[in-house]
Amino acid sequence: MWRDSEKYACLDKKDSNNRLRLVVVVVFLLIGVLIGRLFLLQVKDSDYYTALAAGQQQIFSKLSPERGQIFFSSVMPGDSDGLLFPLATNKNFALLYAVPKDVADPRAMAEKLYNFFDKPLMEKENSRLAQENEKKKLRAIQDIQDDETLKPEEKTAKIATIASDPIFSADSRKEEIIAGYLKHLDKPGDPYEPLVKKMSTEDLLKLYAAIYSESTSTPGLISTTSSVRAQDLDILHEQIVNTADNNRPLDIKGLGYEFFKYRYYPEGDNAAHLAGFVDTDGVGHYGLEGFFNSELTGTFGFLRAEKGVGRNMLIVNDQEYVKPEDGSDLVLTIDRNVEFAVCDQLKAAIEKYNATGGSVIVGDPKTGAIIAMCSYPAFDPNDYKSVEDIQYFNNPTIFSQYEPGSVMKTITMAAGIDQGKVSPNSTYNDPGQMFITGWPKPISNSDYSTKGAHGVVDMNFVLENSLNTGAIFVMRQTGAKTFLDYVKNFGFGKKFGIELESEVPGTIANLLQRRVPEIDYSTASFGQGISVTPLQMVVSYMALANKGLMMKPYLVKEISKPGGEKIEIKPKPIRQVVSEHTANTVLAMLTNVVEKGHSKKAAVSGYYIGGKTGTAQVASKGSYSKSDFIHTFVGVAPIEDPKFVLLTKIDNPKGLQYAESTAVPLGQGIIDYLLKYYQVPKTRK
Repeated sequence: MWRDSEKYACLDKKDSNNRLRLVVVVVFLLIGVLIGRLFLLQVKDSDYYTALAAGQQQIFSKLSPERGQIFFSSVMPGDSDGLLFPLATNKNFALLYAVPKDVADPRAMAEKLYNFFDKPLMEKENSRLAQENEKKKLRAIQDIQDDETLKPEEKTAKIATIASDPIFSADSRKEEIIAGYLKHLDKPGDPYEPLVKKMSTEDLLKLYAAIYSESTSTPGLISTTSSVRAQDLDILHEQIVNTADNNRPLDIKGLGYEFFKYRYYPEGDNAAHLAGFVDTDGVGHYGLEGFFNSELTGTFGFLRAEKGVGRNMLIVNDQEYVKPEDGSDLVLTIDRNVEFAVCDQLKAAIEKYNATGGSVIVGDPKTGAIIAMCSYPAFDPNDYKSVEDIQYFNNPTIFSQYEPGSVMKTITMAAGIDQGKVSPNSTYNDPGQMFITGWPKPISNSDYSTKGAHGVVDMNFVLENSLNTGAIFVMRQTGAKTFLDYVKNFGFGKKFGIELESEVPGTIANLLQRRVPEIDYSTASFGQGISVTPLQMVVSYMALANKGLMMKPYLVKEISKPGGEKIEIKPKPIRQVVSEHTANTVLAMLTNVVEKGHSKKAAVSGYYIGGKTGTAQVASKGSYSKSDFIHTFVGVAPIEDPKFVLLTKIDNPKGLQYAESTAVPLGQGIIDYLLKYYQVPKTRK
């Protein structure tokens, strides 16, 4: 017994020790886990939890800067300061929203919104559809009357049926539109439904006035078609307070608004390619907005502070405040008056010639400053999202590469004269057409089919009559490699770095190969087989108009920083491409082209004008189109002391093959305007 009890006593003691050890191990494990957790919280993940605590205890607010503005300049003779006109600025626009829980009658509110926003558009659509229907009916009736297979009584019956057909009405869309409004308005308990994101203050005033007039005995308080000049609804409030019987302020339950700043372009599509646009995130794209996005945006600031009781902010000693720095303003070399006149004439020409598009550039040859730059079709940067094809965003004057045609002959002639290989009086025997080694087809002059060979002619005659064979002759006299050097020195095949997004370099790749076929040099001499931009073409002529010195083209003449510092952009020479003697000689030859050659329609009474046309066939699928042409004219005026050089380009005009019928008359109208605008004295009787 005693032995047994001793045995079990020993067993109990061992079990007790084991349990104690287990408890101790568990305790130490728990302590280890706790220490590890504390290490994670206080050391390894301390930054995360500090930030989390700060998020609960602090307020962080990002402070947006004001985007810099872009200004046209307008300097008249004798006016050193000039005037500034905004091309891109910032303007308050309203976000109109509904408060559905406060809308007593959603259907009635939807009707009012329809009446204001949609009814005028539907009425215009109705008028258009009615006119189209009437034309269709008249054509159908005429077809019935002309149908000899029908008997008189059958004609009468069919005509009566057509006459009684109902005219389709856009009113059928009314219920569809109202249903769209009801999706936002008929939501009991909903506190917020956006209706119109970007609404001008003027339109907001008109909307409130229209709704208030429908709801009171004082209709016509403000006409919905009148121009209301106001910055806020307070003005409208005052008018209603002064006229309402109960003298209460404006209160339209169920509608609200907030003001936000958006980018605004007062000129609409005029100069849109210069401006570019700013997206809903405040980022600039294309044009100046894209190129100078960083400078225009400025620098964001922020405010970090401790939270107080409830939602009140408590600023403590260690608060951080970094003030936002507004963006810089840009002042352009573009003259607003010239830009408006040029764009107006370009639009008219495109419509007149039923062309697919066109461009105009006007530049100051002495400085490189671009005075006007316009292309169509364009887009409205205020409504850039409505553009169906994003290609409209690209500026054709710097983006669209094309084979320039005969305007290139001036550059070829300048190279030959500068090398002393030809002069205006040099002659050659024009065969009318010639074969190039390794090429199966002859190269012909544009007038070969009507005039044949011209025989022995001089270089003036070559430019005046735009002879392809003459350009090849000059290129051969100059030498292919030397000719290529001049092509590159005149700026072709590379970017100028003008302050616009999406500039392209053009292409002279076929002239840069190790072994260049003679046909490539030959066609390049008269502007085929190489591609240029309108900017490159006009700058090459600007160099000739500036005694052979090429200036870097530029659009921004001043950058104004928010602190008051102004950075003036100085004209920058690039290189002397030809001698002054060569430049003057070529300008004199260009005057003969206007006096005697294909550019006669560019003449302006009282002035000597120089110019050259180019008619280029459009390359298509390895060959050239027989119906599509690009017309170019480059003009210099006045020739004795050039104040400006301009390029006009018309794309695919219908029914007119040569530039002298399209691009030249457009150029003449712009030259005439510019000479008058800048009050250039006449030099000839």
